[in-house]
Parts: sequence; C-alpha cells; structure tokens
Amino acid sequence: MTVTTPSQIAERPRLGAYSLFAGVLAAAGLPLYIHAPKFYVDSYGVSLAALGSVLFALRLLDVVQDPALGWASHKLRKWRRGLVSLGGIVLAASMYGLFAVAPPISPLWWFALMLTGVFSGFSLLTINFYAEGVAKAHALGGSGHLRLARWRETGALLGVCLAAIAPVLLINVSDAPFAAFAALFAGLVVLALVAMAREWTSQAPEGPPNGFATVLRDPQARKLLIIAFVNAAPVAVSSTLFLFFVESRLDAPGMEGALLLLFFVFAAITAPIWTGLAERFGTRPVLLFAMGLSILAFSFVFLLGSGDVMGFALICAASGAALGADMTLLPAAFAKRLETISPGGAEGFGLWAFVSKFTLAFAAVTLLPALEAAGFASGAQNTSSSLNALTFFYAGVPILLKLVAIGLLCATPLEED
Repeated sequence: MTVTTPSQIAERPRLGAYSLFAGVLAAAGLPLYIHAPKFYVDSYGVSLAALGSVLFALRLLDVVQDPALGWASHKLRKWRRGLVSLGGIVLAASMYGLFAVAPPISPLWWFALMLTGVFSGFSLLTINFYAEGVAKAHALGGSGHLRLARWRETGALLGVCLAAIAPVLLINVSDAPFAAFAALFAGLVVLALVAMAREWTSQAPEGPPNGFATVLRDPQARKLLIIAFVNAAPVAVSSTLFLFFVESRLDAPGMEGALLLLFFVFAAITAPIWTGLAERFGTRPVLLFAMGLSILAFSFVFLLGSGDVMGFALICAASGAALGADMTLLPAAFAKRLETISPGGAEGFGLWAFVSKFTLAFAAVTLLPALEAAGFASGAQNTSSSLNALTFFYAGVPILLKLVAIGLLCATPLEED
C-alpha cells in the first residue's frame, strides 16, 4: 500500500491551473496557421507563396531558438517564474500587434515581425510548462504522466476550440473581430500567468545535468521525436488548408467557424477517453487505433463536392476525435521517457517544441506555393483541376503521412506509464 506524505500532497500540481495555461498556449499555436494567413491575404493582399515563405523562414529560426531556449530554461530555472512572465508579455503583445494593429510597415514584414514575437514567447512558455510537468507528474502517483496529460491536453484542445471559433463569433459583436480576439487573448494570458504563479519550481532536478545530446542519443526518445514530426504533419496540412477547403471545395463560406468548432470539440471530448483507454490497454495500441481512425476519416474527403457540408461535418468529428489521442498520448510518452533520461525536461521539450512547430511551417512553405502554382486563388472562381489539387493536398497528403507514422510507431517500444 502506497502512503502519500504531506510533502507530496503539497507539491501536487493544481491540475485546473495546468489546464488553463495549456489552453492559452494552444490558442496561440495551431489557430495562427488557420487564421493568420487568410487574414493577411484578405486584409492586405499578401500572396500565399510569400506568407508560406515567411512561415518557413521563421521555423528555420526555431532550429536554433527552441533548443537554445530549452538550454537557457534549464540554466535559469531559479528564475523560471520571471522567465515565464517575460514569455507571456511577449506573446500577448505580439498577438495583439499581429491582429489588432494596422501594419506601420510592409504587411509582409509586419507579419514576420509579429510572428517572431509570438513564436518566441510561445516556445519559452511551452518549454518551461512541459518541463514543469515532467518534474511534477510523479507527485500524482501511478500513471502520473497520463493523468497530467489528460488535464493539460484537454485544456489545450478547449483553448484551440476557443481560438478557432472566437474570430467568427466576434464578427457579430465587433467591426474588428480579430482585434477583439487579440485583446481577449491578452487578458487570458494574464489570467493564466496568475493561476500558474505558485506552480513553478526552481530547484535543480535530481541526477547529473543533461543536454540535447542525452535526448538525441537515446533511441526511444529519438524515435518519439521522429514520430511526433511525421504524425503532426497531417494536422499541420489540414489546418493550413481548412479554411480554403470549406470556402472553395465545399462552396460553403460562413460554415468555417462551426466546422472548426466541431473538429476541436470532438478532440477535447475524446482526449480524456483516449488517456483512460491508454491506462487500460497501453499507449501504443490506442495510438495506432486513433491513427487508423484518422486515415479512415480523411479517405472520405475524396467523395465530397460542392454543398456536402454534412458529410464533411462527420469527417471533422472523426478526425477531431483522432487528434485528441495525438495531442495527449505522444507528449505523455515523451515526458515519461524524459523523466528517466533527462531529469528536468527543459532541453528535451526544447526539441519537442521545435518539432511540433516545424511541421506547421513545413506544411505552409510546401503546400501554399504548390496550391498557388496549381492555379488556386482564395475567394475566386477556381477550375476543377485546382480544386482537385486542393482536395489532394488536404486529404491525400495526410493519409500518406499517417501511414508512415503508423509504420514508425509499430517499430518503437514505449514505456508504459
């Protein structure tokens, strides 16, 4: 029988605070790739190819920045609360500048400058937040990483839901819905910082210092990073093209918000279900099942045409449910491994943050120019061949990537929490 000491109770993470903080972070992540490119195309006439190039260039910055922030976060852990506060200020201010401030310079350069701030603040917060989870999960007892992931990633998915739908809903109450969204986001950042203020630890982790080499030399951690990249790429692809697909392939402008909300709500609803199944049946078989569900859902996209909103809604529900597994189980498996090989976790999650964001930029830099080269234009009358290209990029590419991810996962043993 395991006895919980008073000190262990005191150090248990406040799961509600973790959920809120994860929601705010997620609101600044994936939705940027859904809203920002289309916002700058429609508002300032910036080309898709130029936006894709900027997004990819910023990810090249992350090749150096994210691992460096992981190293710095480990070295400066005594000032973790201050680091997190700085990251929150940079994130909120940059998001506000991106959507609420008329570009005082070239819109493309303003887009690049503000996203640099968003990505830098996001990286610093994400690395410290997930590293804190590695340090605190043991205080939750058995299956601690899965339990923490359940709260954290469910909160993240709810944050994505809010960010995905908020600009659409705010159209009804504001002449500048994206500016209102940016102001709302800044307020939530402050609230999340206050909620997490007592959670940040400054003590050195047990064991010898570890760096990137420790993580990259470990076969299981290295494979998990590769799987994370390949498995996240389909979400990056579909997210980048979602608004264009609904508007042009389905010919259903105005339905984007409801369909996005459906997608992310099903991800949020199923996230705790996936973690419960993983505790019972193991992480790998549950992840494989979810990946198969995603492939099945996307295969039906090729049957859709103009006006097939209901069919696409079912696809959104199924693929959203599969996303719930991706966002909870893989980070939990990686955190569990880091607890063994790299106490503290900051450097490891510096690499994880880079991999997660690079997939989104890679999708943007490859697909947006390719779509433009195929003759596709946002909001215009497109040819059947350009719409077929949009469908292939939106569904065919994710299916191929998911098949690769399944093969990699089958060859990778996981530590069960």
